[in-house]
Amino acid sequence: MTNLGWVWWNWNVVGDLRWMWQFEFIRNAFEAGTIIAILSGVVSYLVVLRRSSFASHALGHAGFSGAAGAVLFGVAPIYGLLVATMSSGVGVALLGEKASHRDVEIGTVLAFMLGLGLLFLAFYNGFATEAYSILFGDIVGISNSQVVFTLEMSLLVLGVLGLVYRQLLFASLDEEVAEAKGMHTLALGLVFMLALAVAISVAVTIIGVLLIFALTVTPAAIGTRLAKRPAHAVLISVAVALFATWAGIFIAFYEVEPTSFFIVTIVFAIYLVVRALPLLGRLVPAARGASSSTVPGTAATTPAWRASEARGDGTGAPDGR
Repeated sequence: MTNLGWVWWNWNVVGDLRWMWQFEFIRNAFEAGTIIAILSGVVSYLVVLRRSSFASHALGHAGFSGAAGAVLFGVAPIYGLLVATMSSGVGVALLGEKASHRDVEIGTVLAFMLGLGLLFLAFYNGFATEAYSILFGDIVGISNSQVVFTLEMSLLVLGVLGLVYRQLLFASLDEEVAEAKGMHTLALGLVFMLALAVAISVAVTIIGVLLIFALTVTPAAIGTRLAKRPAHAVLISVAVALFATWAGIFIAFYEVEPTSFFIVTIVFAIYLVVRALPLLGRLVPAARGASSSTVPGTAATTPAWRASEARGDGTGAPDGR
């Protein structure tokens, strides 16, 4: 048995899971983490496809401002998160016509929302613990009602994305061609930004604002490198998010470090392995080719006059023969 934190574990995964499962906050963490991982895995594919990584980063920070405002007015932080992220998403979608050319609009909205959050914190006299917990996430503090709320919002986002998935996928691949075919790319972009805003609002409860990339970008970055078909890439993205979330919660239960740290580390480690696979694939054949070229009697080591002698033309023989 090993003591790695506040409780003992014995390398028996099944036994350790049974021990963990008797605690309600762990059950809530696994349930909420599973819901958020599935939602983030699906949405992250569209984020990568539409080159909207900066948008997901900006909406997360805007959500912190909303959480600070909610604390100031005595409202649950999640509602402030939703209002801030959704309003910011609408602003970015309306100000930037093209999904791949919105950096200026995103930066403008982000600066305004951060300034607003600073104002809210300046007006608040107490210590905004709930608002600051949004920065790094606090999945073990999720209640039953929050799990239900997370499920409802996730089903809503997945349902909306399912209705416009084909059009959104086509517009994400080539927005100009989609416009030429009569698709309402502005409306599709608005739907996507709202879906991303809701996904980020529920994801920050587990991973936090500062580490939001771990679930909204990196799983899809892994999926797109391992699969060419969109469906396969989405499945890989969801699988990576689920594995990282489950493993992170499991390890954090026996350790003293935050859950979000382990989730981010696991996702990043998987990404590094996937990035290294093509390099290993090039190095192995090169090493085999180098070793075969040094074998005696091969074409690479046979002198030219020996080859001509084998052909019977007598050319290329050295002097004196």
